[in-house]
Amino acid sequence: MYALLVAPDGDEAAVLSLVLQRSGLAVTSARSIERAVQTWSERPADLVLAALAADDPVAQVNRIRSETVVPLAIVVDPLQEELHYALLEAGADMVIQRPFSARLLVAQMRSLLRRSGGVPLIALPTLSLSGLTVDPATHMVSLDNQPSRRLTHLEFRLLYTLMMHRGQVLTTDIIVQRVWGYADDAGSRELVRGLVSRLRGKVEPDPRQPRYIRTVPGVGYVFEADEATAGDSTPR
Repeated sequence: MYALLVAPDGDEAAVLSLVLQRSGLAVTSARSIERAVQTWSERPADLVLAALAADDPVAQVNRIRSETVVPLAIVVDPLQEELHYALLEAGADMVIQRPFSARLLVAQMRSLLRRSGGVPLIALPTLSLSGLTVDPATHMVSLDNQPSRRLTHLEFRLLYTLMMHRGQVLTTDIIVQRVWGYADDAGSRELVRGLVSRLRGKVEPDPRQPRYIRTVPGVGYVFEADEATAGDSTPR
């Protein structure tokens, strides 16, 4: 399993890298969250450990959650309960305050991995509707005879959720809960809109006139399969 470590300070990065290795994880590193997010599709990980700067840590968590839903642990300076609460609500799974014990942090990382086990993606069935096929094991999506394209974790979760509920309008609130795993808030609606736009760019023959992922104004989104082919190969 792989961990992505985001730590701008070299000394702290060395300690946290050792912690992750002792937790049984191979480690890749980035010095900034923006760099980590930009390269996520090239090197996704099973867990993210981010040492956050003091300025606007909630925004930093939101930025990470805009790209991935894997377990997220953050290291921060001592903080008040209100900010601690806000970080958890934004999507952090674990908030570790400095100074921290490396020994305890190893146990915390192992615990986080155990609790987030869930169902392996390889156990999910491949879905194929109206010429669109998505493979959970590889996160690859193909359209008719065109070359396959790789989806990010969030793109996959959104497409799979919509396909599993084909013909059913899913509200933005439900999409946030199913894809990101936390309750909706005002900012989440923009995240959903951006994610839908990126996904359409990969699966729609013409993203400007969506064939599969339709917007229902004021409500949410729906995956529309052609009636003539919708029954060809639902989960297989």
